[in-house]
Amino acid sequence: MLKKEEITDVFFDLDHTLWDFERNSGLTYEKILKTNAIDVGLEQFLEVYVPNNLKLWELYREDKITKEALRFERLKTTFDMLKIAIPEAVILKLSDDYITHLPDFNHLFSDAVDILEYLHPKYNLHIITNGFAEVQQKKLQNSGIDYFFQVVMNSETAGVKKPNPLIFEKALKQARVKPENALMVGDSYEADILGAKKVGMKTILYTPNGGYLNVKTHIINELEEIKSYL
Repeated sequence: MLKKEEITDVFFDLDHTLWDFERNSGLTYEKILKTNAIDVGLEQFLEVYVPNNLKLWELYREDKITKEALRFERLKTTFDMLKIAIPEAVILKLSDDYITHLPDFNHLFSDAVDILEYLHPKYNLHIITNGFAEVQQKKLQNSGIDYFFQVVMNSETAGVKKPNPLIFEKALKQARVKPENALMVGDSYEADILGAKKVGMKTILYTPNGGYLNVKTHIINELEEIKSYL
């Protein structure tokens, strides 16, 4: 049960929850593939890259691969599957270019700013993200929403990744809030919801494309629906 009178602090995931990762990532690849003269159609590239990236992020989240391996392998595997020969040095450059230019594109989900403006006067707002530290702060600043948040906890600062309870505990401690007075909103049931539940936080799963059934949490398809809870 989510009783709004008990909630003082709301924690958000960033990518895929507030920040439209797939759209911004696609625009970044459109730019860097062109500037590096890689002869591949964007749609063809993304069709292979996106599922590869998701699988590798899962391995990264489980500490089975390093950050450097994730950045390299998601491109190497994609070009191999597309049967496009790309020198290792070019893959490394593309990897660096992607991290450099990703924060240049800052589309948020359409109701992200509205829900933040609604919550901001009433609750303390924070971020818990598995994204890379050097990129996440730029995303918040460049998209103009950094001022909404008091605590921004990323996995590199915490030393662990969601769903490890420690990242949630560190964020709660920094925000000076008890878990029973905190709500976590995120798009990943495994990383955001199960992780937050382990430390006693309330949870809302944001799933704009559906796909989750019979999970033990509140579910919303639009961020605006948070208003019905808080």
